[in-house]
Amino acid sequence: MFGFIGKSVLALGMAGAALMPVAATSFAGPDVSSFATLGPETSIPYGWVDFCQRYRGECQADYQIPQDIDLNASNFNKITRINLWVNKHVAPIADSEHWGVIDAWDYPTDGKGDCEDYALLKRRMLIEEGFPRGALLLTVVKEKNGDGHSVLTVRTNHGEYILDNLTDQVRPWTKAPYRFVKRQSQQDPNIWVAIGAPTAAPAYVSNGP
Repeated sequence: MFGFIGKSVLALGMAGAALMPVAATSFAGPDVSSFATLGPETSIPYGWVDFCQRYRGECQADYQIPQDIDLNASNFNKITRINLWVNKHVAPIADSEHWGVIDAWDYPTDGKGDCEDYALLKRRMLIEEGFPRGALLLTVVKEKNGDGHSVLTVRTNHGEYILDNLTDQVRPWTKAPYRFVKRQSQQDPNIWVAIGAPTAAPAYVSNGP
């Protein structure tokens, strides 16, 4: 189903992520986080709509009570390893150079992609590890210069954390240097909700890798 992803990136990723060392310390947990204040339903990014036309199985709603991830040592290490592995093994490239369009969401089937492609692969790999789909939320943010960017929000019982292709650190959402705009609903990946105070969404998720 996933071509290069299923046979190579995903399989190699899980093997590589499992072997990747993480600092061996007693688990005190990551930095303390919190939960974002969510607003009403908002517009769905075109990139997600287009992605769902090609990967319908990835966009089905589970229609289950949303589950948060239990942030224990084992789960945090899995999240950290997958974040590191994807950041290391996917080469950054802008959609305009990669696909010839301004904004395209897809799996990095050739080992290259931009921000939302990193987030999609991390989401896929974490689902394969058994994490609940409703706790892995694609998220649109604005950088300080106003450009659009995409990250993966991981919702846990100790708050929300961000997986970002621009840093290997799994950090609380409040410590990410972005203006959070919107993200997927926990109940349905095809419903997007605003985050925090109302703000205009960026025209495109990313103007670069």
